[in-house]
Amino acid sequence: MKARFLPLVLVVLSVLGARAATPVPVQVDGFSFVKTVGPISEYTLASNGLSVLLLPDMSSPTVTFMVTYRVGSRNEVTGTTGATHLLEHLMFKGTPNYNREKGNSVDQFLERVGANFNATTWLDRTNYYATIGSEHLEGYLAIEADRMRNLWLRESDRQPEMTVVRNEFEIGENNPTEALDKEIGAAAYMAHPYHHSTIGWRSDIEKVSIEKLKEFYDTFYWPDNATVTVIGDFDPAATLGLIKKYYGVYPKAPAPIPQVYTEEPEQTGPRRVTVKRAGQLGVVGVAYKTPSRRSPDMPALQVLDAILGRGKGSRFYRALVDTNLTTGVGVGTGQFHDPSLLNIYADLAPGVAHAQVEQVILAEIERIKKDGVTAAEVSAAINQILAQSAFRGDGSFAMASTLNEFIASGDWTLYVTFDDAISKVTPDDVRRVANLYLLEDQSTSGWFIPIVPAAPAANN
Repeated sequence: MKARFLPLVLVVLSVLGARAATPVPVQVDGFSFVKTVGPISEYTLASNGLSVLLLPDMSSPTVTFMVTYRVGSRNEVTGTTGATHLLEHLMFKGTPNYNREKGNSVDQFLERVGANFNATTWLDRTNYYATIGSEHLEGYLAIEADRMRNLWLRESDRQPEMTVVRNEFEIGENNPTEALDKEIGAAAYMAHPYHHSTIGWRSDIEKVSIEKLKEFYDTFYWPDNATVTVIGDFDPAATLGLIKKYYGVYPKAPAPIPQVYTEEPEQTGPRRVTVKRAGQLGVVGVAYKTPSRRSPDMPALQVLDAILGRGKGSRFYRALVDTNLTTGVGVGTGQFHDPSLLNIYADLAPGVAHAQVEQVILAEIERIKKDGVTAAEVSAAINQILAQSAFRGDGSFAMASTLNEFIASGDWTLYVTFDDAISKVTPDDVRRVANLYLLEDQSTSGWFIPIVPAAPAANN
């Protein structure tokens, strides 16, 4: 082991050691104990199917409370794209019990107690969370539970929030990489709802009715479609009692929660998109089909991802940035509920041709598929990934944010086991997944071609 990786390993081992303590399950009337994996215990509220994850951590007198709804942009259809995100904004507009007029709305309460709070929406989930002093847990829990079923949904709130969301959409449209990424995703997915981005299409953002949003809310915002996570300084039995008190008043969804059953058809040839818009420099993107986060190949794909594009020692950095062909390059492998993409984006240096950069990217991929990777590269990548994982476990909010994505992927236990799987990846594993997934016929490539405005004519 090279000495420069030793501090990272010590950090990882320290965090993993802290996670290793196995809690003793508690018995609370109305809850069924499901399982304990690592430091996390899972319970189900029997009356309505609400899932609860508890992770005690007494290192700070604070607690993070988060509710994850298993609904994201993958649950949208034409006409409602972006609805999950717009509804997330409206979730802060109050209920008859908690609202700004009474001075006890969720944001007013959390600002008074000095909380860190927000909400986020993505492909597979929507989450609402706050990190607060432990003594304020019941106050926040009561408000969060109340808006699960009692939300005000009013046209007078939809209109101004729509303009906020539309502004977010326009910001993304003006970012060359984001604009290219949206079109690559739309081309890569023909049938599956990952076809549309979480922000949605402009016309749907502008025109979706408040009735449609209410229908969406009444379809997905139920206890049996949610997971409550509590991390930090709290008493497990007392907290389960509070969850039962405030969430137990709701029944299960009156109808089965609609499930996404659409599978992306097999891709039978490479696809290509071109985006021409105002800009200064070009971007090249290449994406390959990859499996869901739950796939046993995902750890090896993450190591491959790091070897290709994370840091100055990566293959792409040396081949593209060090040679002044690009100003930057990044690789990201989607880790989602359904099969996703490994995305590569390179920002061209001035005067460099798109074709030249794309050829270099493809050549580096073919070199890995043919010759494999070294043990040193795999070791460095594993250390890098584990170090990043350790930093994501620094504090209750960081842990909740990471756990949230594993919940969304369909198996929260990967939060505990994924690092161990990463540590076991070998050079042969990396070469195998490169040859299995980085295939031309499973690729979608794209160029962002900037249109530079013409200089005004000089006056004679």
